[in-house]
Amino acid sequence: MWHCLETLKKVSASPKEQLNKYLEEGKKVIAVAPVYTPEEIIHAFGFVPMGVWGADIEINESKKYYPAFICSIMQTILELGIKGNYNGVSAIVVPSLCDSLKTLGQNWKYAVKDIPFIPMTYPQNRKPDYAVDFTLEMYKRVISDLENITGEKFEEGKLKNTYEIYNEHNRVMREFTKVSEEYEVSATDRSAVFKSSWFMLKEEHTELVKELIELIKKEGKISKKLRIYTTGILADAPDLLNIFDSNNMQIVGDDIAYESRQYRTDIPDGNGLYALAKKFSNMDNCTLLYDKDKRRVDFIIEEAKKKRADGIVVLMTKFCDPEEFDYVPIKRAANEAGIPHINIEVDRQMKNYQQANTMLQTFADMLV
Repeated sequence: MWHCLETLKKVSASPKEQLNKYLEEGKKVIAVAPVYTPEEIIHAFGFVPMGVWGADIEINESKKYYPAFICSIMQTILELGIKGNYNGVSAIVVPSLCDSLKTLGQNWKYAVKDIPFIPMTYPQNRKPDYAVDFTLEMYKRVISDLENITGEKFEEGKLKNTYEIYNEHNRVMREFTKVSEEYEVSATDRSAVFKSSWFMLKEEHTELVKELIELIKKEGKISKKLRIYTTGILADAPDLLNIFDSNNMQIVGDDIAYESRQYRTDIPDGNGLYALAKKFSNMDNCTLLYDKDKRRVDFIIEEAKKKRADGIVVLMTKFCDPEEFDYVPIKRAANEAGIPHINIEVDRQMKNYQQANTMLQTFADMLV
């Protein structure tokens, strides 16, 4: 295995170890919850923004705060917080882009008292100028909270360097997606590249992915596998990824919130917080971003065509209302476009993927 890929896989599998590494280096770490938390502000402070998306674990303590019928990502984030897995983190920033995220922040205040909760409130109607101004004010609120919690002072001038780092990381991740579209990259390895980015400083991650891209181009094989386009919130369960690999499926593109959705939109030219607020305004094609016209549906179909996908796999996070509402129009549009598709339910608490295996195996047989 290439050393850079081995490093990315190790980080993706051991976020706690990566957290301890940064803490031992004397860095302050700020936890960032899904899905568009302003990491750039945290980075400009000189802190490490580290993603928290829960884990495939059994839920016990968080049942005291959540009903069973709510997103397991939120439940397991809270479970890990209660059990001390985030010990050493200076604060957690939680955005307000869905009802489950709103409840995460409020429950966190009572369940995990030793790690301060910082809310990030986004406007649903994000396009008008007044919405950009609102986002800007909320960023200032986050900055104020971070200053009060950490004792550090924010310097807006440092945003310029951070913006360059984040835009470069976006570019490199988009290039990796293109390379993994044509060369053989297993679903497991592809996931590790995306997952590890949540636990590393972006400048460190960028260098490893650049090295990996060059190695794939130099030593990789052109893929002749079934071409699959995925969409959903999360797709990192090892057992699920192994099913793709064992059924000769190559993920050639994705609309996964945990993966490529993060890297579509760059920070526009300009300095200061306004540019970051404008970035959020420019974002589109996501279930968590208000769009009455459901343009995301057309986006998925066009991307699947562009990637020459043999089929679309919808990875439906259980109890995720925004994703569930979008499935019907996605199904209708895929049928009209003549693109085979399948809906697979995923959940942080799933222990047996046998049903998913049977469904994907049958789907693969249909595509051959």
